[in-house]
Amino acid sequence: MPPLFVLLLNHPRRPHPPYPAMPRRLQSPQNPPAVSKIRIDAESAGQRIDNFLLRHYKGVPKSRIYRILRRGEVRVNKGRARPAYKLSADDELRLPPVRAAAIRRRRPPDTVLAKVAARVVYEDERVIVLNKPAGLSVHAGTGADYGVIDALRETRQQPVYLAHRLDMDTSGCLLLARDRAAMLSLQRAMRDGAVEKHYTALLMGGWGRGRQTVRIPLSRPQNNGGMTRADAAGKPAATVFSPVREYARGDGFGFGASLMKIRLLTGRTHQIRAHAGAVGHPVAGDRRYGDAEFNRAMKLLGLRRMFLHAASLRFPHPDNDRPILIEPPLDEDLQAVLDNLDAAARPTSKRRPARARRTASPKSISSPARKKGKIHKPQPHSPT
Repeated sequence: MPPLFVLLLNHPRRPHPPYPAMPRRLQSPQNPPAVSKIRIDAESAGQRIDNFLLRHYKGVPKSRIYRILRRGEVRVNKGRARPAYKLSADDELRLPPVRAAAIRRRRPPDTVLAKVAARVVYEDERVIVLNKPAGLSVHAGTGADYGVIDALRETRQQPVYLAHRLDMDTSGCLLLARDRAAMLSLQRAMRDGAVEKHYTALLMGGWGRGRQTVRIPLSRPQNNGGMTRADAAGKPAATVFSPVREYARGDGFGFGASLMKIRLLTGRTHQIRAHAGAVGHPVAGDRRYGDAEFNRAMKLLGLRRMFLHAASLRFPHPDNDRPILIEPPLDEDLQAVLDNLDAAARPTSKRRPARARRTASPKSISSPARKKGKIHKPQPHSPT
């Protein structure tokens, strides 16, 4: 009998079934099959190319967007483009295929939709001003499935654009546009200094001096946990601090505190918080830039979040440059903290305490836009 291996070698082979065809790559706007070319229209003109690509490649990390720009994978009119390049009408973009990650985004709950709708203080055909509640992000992102912008788009079923941003824990005036042209007009007014933003904040310690403009350059390194820091090589930043009332130490309060009116002359990320901390007077309740002991003492007085409120906003209307002034009142929880602080500490000034809602008045505002005509102060908006 022949050996077993000989039998195996002589055994007739069965034909192997053909391999199944490899599935084609899923074709979708987030996962295009090949290089695509698009032409920029008038609606998209004026945008930075990095911001345009972030919207085009939804779900793609920002680091990936900047990588394909650095490598020259994105071409504008057959040439490379820097991230700061501003698109022009009729520009031709060559876009590489980029695989997008799944985006976790859900519809804001009805309670959030109702809360945001109730906080609209001004609205017309071009702009919306919201008295943003603290604790709600302006848009979806890391750790937030939805934001103010998502709630407004859901209730109106149409595009809404952010003209600027507020930190999640900051309440007060938030300016939004109802079309892209209005957004560009408002952002241009901000760059030209025609928009005035005033904040009310409670700072640690006695200010001990009058009005002061803090000019400290700021930077936001990627390896700094998202925090802004004072940096001589950073971007110029200027903040005007004006004392409204000072609170001295008392039997029920071991710290001094100062209620301040603050005006931004530039718009850096976390600018007020970083500047206040840099001069030794951090914002009460600020868990990033603040003082832990001071925050614990303020918590005993009822403070459950950062004491920073966008108290007033003056801006030229996109249609006719008519100046509009919005002054939402100080949130009740912050006013209660001031009442508790007043009872726990003795004021250093004998003058009558100024309520936070009076931090900015039309008479105190002087700018080129004011000379054009009377400031329009709209009546509170009644949500429909």
